[in-house]
Amino acid sequence: MIRKISGAFTGGVFGGLVESIFTWLLGKLGIMALVGITMKPVLTEPWLYQRIIWGGLWMLLLMLPLWKNRIIFRGCIFSLFPSAMTLFITFPQMDKGFLGTGFGILTPVVVIGLNFIYGIIAAYWYKSTVH
Repeated sequence: MIRKISGAFTGGVFGGLVESIFTWLLGKLGIMALVGITMKPVLTEPWLYQRIIWGGLWMLLLMLPLWKNRIIFRGCIFSLFPSAMTLFITFPQMDKGFLGTGFGILTPVVVIGLNFIYGIIAAYWYKSTVH
């Protein structure tokens, strides 16, 4: 059981780290602005820390015995939970509107897409460490 918890959490942390750096780079390089999204995260320790810790916690979902042999699908499905939290709770609390459209109309697509990357990385990590 410890191996499963550790594998799921660490996979989520690693996936969260990769996704966070990628998100920051998209903002830094102006790609977010190019698609009409004003979100430009600043790479700071608190911003990164909260994202990787939450990433680890969310991917404890990988311990559920669902779609074990469908790694990409599994990572994408489980990544929808933190996407929903961001789009329905976090962004509205930041006064960025429902689904974060205050950042731009494509924000939901970008959030879900970036979280798919996070979920897939986490699912592969989990699969490689637990099985």
